[in-house]
Amino acid sequence: MKSGFYAIVAFVTGFLVAQMSKFIIGRVSKNKRELKNFKEVVQDLVRSGGMPSGHSASFVALTTFLGLGEGFDSAIFALAVGITIIIIYDAVNVRYAVGEHGKLLNEIAKSDGNAKTKPQKLVEGHTVLEVIVGGLVGALIGVAVFMIFGINAAV
Repeated sequence: MKSGFYAIVAFVTGFLVAQMSKFIIGRVSKNKRELKNFKEVVQDLVRSGGMPSGHSASFVALTTFLGLGEGFDSAIFALAVGITIIIIYDAVNVRYAVGEHGKLLNEIAKSDGNAKTKPQKLVEGHTVLEVIVGGLVGALIGVAVFMIFGINAAV
């Protein structure tokens, strides 16, 4: 492949589609059709956790695109698979646990009666289902971006 530009397009498209889907799903499921202000919109668009996983969608899109363009037996594809596995593992295990701990710490802080104790911002991870859906979204986007751009970029 002559340029990595299209690989970046696949990655960014995967992330944007997942985040926009998450935003729409969040609005519909919570009956929050009205937005209070621009800050709330931005917070909803970039929030962590939720359905589908933006991490999974972006990295699976990139990995799929690289596999199609460079070959599924290439070193760059192998590297992409390894990084994708680490990202997904982290989202499901590490960040999910950190989010659960954060919720408990916020409950403790709220119940201790100290007015100076402020709740901390939560960083949410993903459930296995959220990661699977994100991965499926990413695979579809990786194939679509390759079909649209990647064939012409191939050596």
